[in-house]
Amino acid sequence: MFKRKVFEELTDWKNNYAPKYAALLEGARRVGKSTVAEEFAKANYKSYIKVDFANITQELLDVFKDVANHKMFFLRLQTVTGVTLYPRESVIIFDEIQRQPLVRQAIKYLVADGTYDYIETGSLISIKKNVKDIVIPSEEHKIPVYPMDYEEFMWAIENDTYPMLRELYEMGSEVGNGTNRKLMRDFRIYMAVGGMPQAVEAFVEGKNFSEIDRVKREIINLYIDDFKKIDSSGLICKMYESIPSQLATNKKRYMISRATGKRKTKKDVERMADLLDSKTVIACYNTYNPSITLAQTKDDDTFKLYLSDIGLFTTMIFKASPKTDENIYSKLLGDKLSADLGYLYENAVAQMITATGRSAYYHTWEKENSTHYYEVDFLLQDKAKLLPLEVKSSATKKHESIDAFCKKYSQNVSRAILLSQKDVGKDNNLNLKPIYMLPFIMEEL
Repeated sequence: MFKRKVFEELTDWKNNYAPKYAALLEGARRVGKSTVAEEFAKANYKSYIKVDFANITQELLDVFKDVANHKMFFLRLQTVTGVTLYPRESVIIFDEIQRQPLVRQAIKYLVADGTYDYIETGSLISIKKNVKDIVIPSEEHKIPVYPMDYEEFMWAIENDTYPMLRELYEMGSEVGNGTNRKLMRDFRIYMAVGGMPQAVEAFVEGKNFSEIDRVKREIINLYIDDFKKIDSSGLICKMYESIPSQLATNKKRYMISRATGKRKTKKDVERMADLLDSKTVIACYNTYNPSITLAQTKDDDTFKLYLSDIGLFTTMIFKASPKTDENIYSKLLGDKLSADLGYLYENAVAQMITATGRSAYYHTWEKENSTHYYEVDFLLQDKAKLLPLEVKSSATKKHESIDAFCKKYSQNVSRAILLSQKDVGKDNNLNLKPIYMLPFIMEEL
């Protein structure tokens, strides 16, 4: 079991919200929700029962036909599972709760009974067919579960340099070329492996990158199978698979029609909503007036899409081949790939922003007397002001968009940062930071 930050959020739930609320661990498939729930139960309760609705016997499923009689329900549940429950000292885990909407609806009454605590885990939890005809309980304390962030990845591989990164950031001076190269190579390992626990486990076990890539392809294929179950037309799959190519073309927004090959329809908008609800992607919304609170000025129809995990994104880039050659990963780690992979680093930034619970925003506007646009890759709320971020994979000399943004919105900008693989530095008023320092930048917000 890897150390996960979501444990802290579950502890906060247990101490402050249970027994009035069930904890709902929500996230994409294979991010570790079930493992986290069970390990937390083992460590914090006298006993627990885990009901996996994705793999359940008919005998156990029959227990849920009558949940209204709580006393009888609890007795039958203990009899079938062979586990003794203790009032206020036991927790019941409903794994993959989206498969049994009526059980989810019953959470309201089970929580009100107050005898035990409840942890639900779910993926595709908000998909319409999974909430159709039920009253979604308000007695759920939602806890998002993301792929492992960079710090969690460092814990998993027993790399103890992360605290040093924080110290280097706080010093604010150059790291040094040799040290920065080493630290960037460490970060590119994270970009290559990603934060899906199965891929991280394969890396920890010493598997080569071709084998790790196979693990990630299996997860991608699992997502695609899920999308086909939601939408038999296969168009959600196309929307998902088109994300890297749309980012690579450097367009100012994601276009559904480019993914589907036809004019956007109302049904396509619904498909996009389902894709977003799957938590397999990250939406970065354009804000039309970045002078005030970002969430209030986002354009719901203008957005970019990134994958929720940088490792899956790396695999998706090369998915045209049946498998990704070990040599490609070797070149990626050595920063020797000939292609411009700026969008790969953008995806890493989008994931790091989302992992902190923040939403991602960007801003575009027309250049004067031109058909071209300025674009700031990401905007962060910095108290009452804004922190614009620009992301580069290598060169840091050209940064006209973020310069223009700082000039146009000077009264609303706290500071401006360009993230790249280069060392700490300064270019006039623009702060240059290596990408691995982004988590510490966000800690200050």
